[in-house]
Amino acid sequence: MSAQWQTLVSQKLYLATQLAGLSRKQASAADREATLQGAIELALRARKLMFALVARYHQQNRATPATVEELTTLIADTPDAELLTDLARTPGSWLNHLEQLEVAQSEPPRQQKTVSEENIIAVSTAAGPDRSADGLLETLAAMKAFMTDLGERHAEW
Repeated sequence: MSAQWQTLVSQKLYLATQLAGLSRKQASAADREATLQGAIELALRARKLMFALVARYHQQNRATPATVEELTTLIADTPDAELLTDLARTPGSWLNHLEQLEVAQSEPPRQQKTVSEENIIAVSTAAGPDRSADGLLETLAAMKAFMTDLGERHAEW
């Protein structure tokens, strides 16, 4: 049964990678944004399915955790719980990046302040997660590597 879940997660990761790659080739800004948002949504779905797979590895066959916190509550005191908690807390990790993307994807864009001579103090770029296709592709590759490692570790048991 876990092989089917691994296949489903791999499928979502593959499709997200395809869309992220396509976003770089789009001529219009709307097409680039549409393919990038589609890739992000597929990556988020893959993350949720991966959480369900991890739960199944730990005999939580009906669980569908949506967050790391929900998953670690189900599988507390296991190496997987510890690893995923560390990944979620580590800036720049694939899991942390996906959590940031989820927040950014679920909120309206921030209003840009107008610039005038009276209110210029310093120039800064907007804070937030890396929404570039390259950044997403890097996260997807790390996620795929994690899935491969996860499958190998649990196949040994």
